[in-house]
This record gives sequence, structure tokens and C-alpha cells, in this order.
Amino acid sequence: MRVHVVSDVHGNSRDLAAAGAGADALVCLGDLVLFLDYADHSRGIFPDLFGVANADAVVELRTARRFEEARALGRRLWGELDRTGVSRESAIEGAVRRQYAELFAAFPTPTYATYGNVDIPRLWPEYAGPGTTVLDGQRVEIGGRVFGFVGGGLTTPMRTPYEISDEEYAAKIEAVGEVDVLCTHIPPDVPELCYDTVARRFERGSAALLHAIRTTRPRYSLFGHVHQPLVRRARIEGTECVNVGHFNATGTPYVLEW
Repeated sequence: MRVHVVSDVHGNSRDLAAAGAGADALVCLGDLVLFLDYADHSRGIFPDLFGVANADAVVELRTARRFEEARALGRRLWGELDRTGVSRESAIEGAVRRQYAELFAAFPTPTYATYGNVDIPRLWPEYAGPGTTVLDGQRVEIGGRVFGFVGGGLTTPMRTPYEISDEEYAAKIEAVGEVDVLCTHIPPDVPELCYDTVARRFERGSAALLHAIRTTRPRYSLFGHVHQPLVRRARIEGTECVNVGHFNATGTPYVLEW
């Protein structure tokens, strides 16, 4: 059995179309939407709306952890857009819909997918075809192994679209229970797995996920979210914990075989 796993697609529909080649199934751990590319500030919804110079500015502020200044800049730009008669909500949703139409069309059959923190879950049913199974706090058997899926991220100063409380996230982890492969968008709360060496900050990992790994001991814990982690793999209580990679940048899936 061969399963390919991707995460943090962020608009890379070209490579996504080939990500399932040679595999029995594709697993996607979310973040399909590209709002702002930190490596190329000309790509994404934000620069399309406000230009590259403003994208440069907001990336610089966020990287320096000057989040309130970044939000103030965002409020000013969205206010200017509102005065043209275009609301923030309609501008973002229209751009996300265009990306989702292209990305979901690129998924092979079968695909098993969960949400990332920048995704908009309420839109997924409109674009997920019959070959794509969307799971969040749920389990599915693939090739004789049980896979559990938990999507989204925890609350942060970034205020991305699908952030939830620690309690809600823990409830989804508990609902999944014991599985062979635990698939999440965010990593367990282990410092070296959560630190992004380029953004120079710790992303939020889940303590509930770490607890589940230690108590239920799945064969694998697979995740993404941290684009340039300090370490990509760690072994916890017999579980192989793997950051499957920043697919937007690499275009290469992680391969799981048994």
C-alpha cells in the first residue's frame, strides 16, 4: 500500500494534480488557500488586492512580531477597499472560491482531506467531488490501517479563518481515539517541531495532540503547518512524528508505504 501525503498546498494546483501519481490514495492536511506567500510577496489574495509593496510591509511587521501594527495596516487597506463598494468578505470569498475550484479539481481519486487554519470549511462541500472525503474529528480505514483526521489550528494573534479553542481541538482529538495514523494540520506541542526557522517564531502546536500520541501511540503522527521547521521528524513514545513538508514550495508529497 502506498499513500502520498501533502500539506500547506497554498495554491499549488499544478503540482497537486500530479501528487497522487503512483499512489493508492492521497491525504491532504489542509491550507489549500494562498492568502500571502512569505517567500514571494507577489503571490496570493493580499497582493492581488493591495499590491506587492503593502504585502512587503505586512510580512515585515508580522515577522518582527509587530502584530498590532500589521493589523492596523490591514484595517486601513480594507477600509479603503470598503469605500470602493467592495466588502472585505466578498473580496476574500470570491478569491478563495476561485482557488478552491482549481485546487479541488486537481485532487485525484481517492483523496482524504482535512482543513488547515487558513481554509474556510463551510465552502468545502461545494467543491469536494465524489472522490474526495473530507474528515475532521473522524476516522477512516485506508488499506487496512485506521487514519484519524483533525483539522484547523489553535487561536493565535494572526487570527486566520479556521482557528478554534484548545478545548474544541482537544474534543476532536478525543473523538478520533486510537488510530494507526494520526493526521492533523498542526504539530504536537514540541518546541523543535513548532519553531519556524525562517519566520523566526514558534507556531502553535497542540498539547492535546501530544498527550494523545503519548497515550494511544499511533504508528505515525503526520502534520504540516510549520513551513521551515527546526526539525522535520521526532520520535515520541514509539510514534514517528513527521512534518510532511511545505507542498507549495516543494511540490513533492511525503510517501507512506506498508
